Amino acid sequence: MPEPSRRRRMLILVICCTSLLIVSLDVTVLNVALPSMRRELGASVAGMQWTIDAYTLVLASLLMLAGSTADRIGRRRVFAAGLVVFTAGSLLCSLAPSLEWLIAFRMVQAVGGSMLNPVAMSIITNTFTDPRERARAIGVWGAVVGISMAVGPLIGGLLVESVGWRSIFWLNLPVGLLALGLTLRFVPESRAGHPRRPDPLGQLLVMALLGSVTYGIIEAPSAGWTAPVILVCAAVAVASLAGLLFHEPRRAEPLIDPRFFRSAPFSGATVIAVSAFAALSGFLFLNTLYLQDVRGLSALEAGLYMLPMALLTFLCPPVSGRLVASRGPRPSLLIAGTAMAASGLLFAAFSAETSNPLLFTAYVLFGLGFGMVNAPITNTAVSGMPRAQAGVAAAVASTSRQTGGTLGVAVIGSVLAAGTAGGADFAEATRSAWWVITGCGLLALVVGAVTSGRWAMGTAARTARALERTTAEPKRAAVPPHG
Repeated sequence: MPEPSRRRRMLILVICCTSLLIVSLDVTVLNVALPSMRRELGASVAGMQWTIDAYTLVLASLLMLAGSTADRIGRRRVFAAGLVVFTAGSLLCSLAPSLEWLIAFRMVQAVGGSMLNPVAMSIITNTFTDPRERARAIGVWGAVVGISMAVGPLIGGLLVESVGWRSIFWLNLPVGLLALGLTLRFVPESRAGHPRRPDPLGQLLVMALLGSVTYGIIEAPSAGWTAPVILVCAAVAVASLAGLLFHEPRRAEPLIDPRFFRSAPFSGATVIAVSAFAALSGFLFLNTLYLQDVRGLSALEAGLYMLPMALLTFLCPPVSGRLVASRGPRPSLLIAGTAMAASGLLFAAFSAETSNPLLFTAYVLFGLGFGMVNAPITNTAVSGMPRAQAGVAAAVASTSRQTGGTLGVAVIGSVLAAGTAGGADFAEATRSAWWVITGCGLLALVVGAVTSGRWAMGTAARTARALERTTAEPKRAAVPPHG
């Protein structure tokens, strides 16, 4: 198949970035709308947690399955199907008559979203064959997350104030339909030369593990930590984890290859992704509720308050990318962990919410930290991996990001719910939650320092050699003998 022209390649990049934009905007815009949704639907804190976590939980569970399915049956086909399902889910969310229906329709959205981001990255990789062009394309792709952070709170605040919270889902309809039409017209079909075989048992175990952990954390404050349903969740989580540890090493092509974790940079990237995105989701969740429910700001005013954080999140990724290219991932990871931990500490120890200068300082620090962390996560996840395994490693990193987002809202929301149930005011109830966010930043700092040095790079090199041997052996066996 001939390589697409430069103009067509640029159009394909725009289509792929558009899919990422609507998926990313859906999270940032929704956070600003939470108080309005809570009032109209009569939802509890747990209900608000589920409107976010139902989406990120399904997304995290299906990302790797969607990517491998697209490699097998066709990337354009799966990408187009994802646009249809995501757009239909957005329409259903805008019509939801109750909180329960909204949560169900958010899950439909997530099924579509899981077919977009990993598949779009595969399309970009397949379209841009020149390494330098591909690097620039992936850089543009990464900047879209920053754009969604920058404009999401403003767009969400404006829509909620002028039309109502349901309008945040209408935003996806014209964009999704336009992207679908352009995909069918301009994106060429492609498949992997050797697609990974399905691992249905592994997929079910991952879904059971994430689902049981998330449900248990969210519902425990109201049901009680010793309630039968919570104990059942704990048992399912332990059994699912044990099943994964037993099943995955015994498969030739597992859903998650346990050998990846012999690479310290890969393991570190996984932990840092979970920590950083847990901190982000908890940060947005707490601040949205605080600014609107406690300070009494409108949705638009709350979006403007968080603009310093959003701008830093937008401006820092290119700087971080250049720093990673010139000096490796360590400087970016150290800056990211330090800044996020310092931001959480301003709230936990110095009550930053009571002083506007401290509040905006905390916003700037968190934006700086989160803006610096994304580039080194992807870099360290694939560092030293064979080219044939780099896509799978990146998919695990993406799943870790969504898992972190899910756990962040679950844990932070549960800490808040437990505090308010005990009679504490909002500021006092969130103190423990801010210490959790501070801990996430410190964990990213320590793990980043440990897994980005010379010893860590050595483990990555040894892991890559082992993986290359196992992937090369089947190829040699498949070559017919000469003569």
